[in-house]
Amino acid sequence: MGDALQHLDAEISDCFACPRLVAWREEVATVKRAAFRDQTYWGRPVPGFGAADARIGILGLAPAAHGGNRTGRIFTGDRSGDVLFAAMHRAGLANQPTSVSADDGLQITDTRIFAAVRCAPPDNKPAPDERDRCAPFLHRELALIRPTLRVVIALGAFAWAAWWPAMREVWGVRPPSPRPAFGHGALWTGDGVPALLGCYHVSQQNTFTGRLTPAMLDDVFARARSLAAA
Repeated sequence: MGDALQHLDAEISDCFACPRLVAWREEVATVKRAAFRDQTYWGRPVPGFGAADARIGILGLAPAAHGGNRTGRIFTGDRSGDVLFAAMHRAGLANQPTSVSADDGLQITDTRIFAAVRCAPPDNKPAPDERDRCAPFLHRELALIRPTLRVVIALGAFAWAAWWPAMREVWGVRPPSPRPAFGHGALWTGDGVPALLGCYHVSQQNTFTGRLTPAMLDDVFARARSLAAA
């Protein structure tokens, strides 16, 4: 399974399927942010990160322009990652509370992190056709970790919506109708499929305003660990 994931990661990293996203990610990698002007940006799609036998999945929207698009690792090198990995460390799922570069020694336990869209999009808003073109990568990644996966944390409404077609494609289970609404702490369970747990995205917009607090994140991870152990 590990070799298959590595092959998929390499394929994801070499994707040029969406012209708008390719142009944007490469422009960001060339222009750069002033604070990172001496760094070489990754400037490519960002693969998943974590265990091949994960029981917990964390599904995000897309890499950040100066985070994952710069460092080559999801939720690495930006404030969203600072919040996420600090919470994972408190939950015993990461060996350190920070994630600054792809070679910083970070290891995560029993968890795999991936995004619905693998390229950094302008304004953090992928177009519907870009989302759909990228979906097979998510589906293939879920299929590879399906034997152990027990719960998926959806970071935000975009990830929550991306789960339903993925569930149908990978598990062959028809989504409920109407589909459950996203909300922080929302939980959906079905027979033979991972539980879906909603969490506000770890964006600065949410964490700086107090809409998402460390205590709220701790509750989500505690619940995810409990569901994964069931």
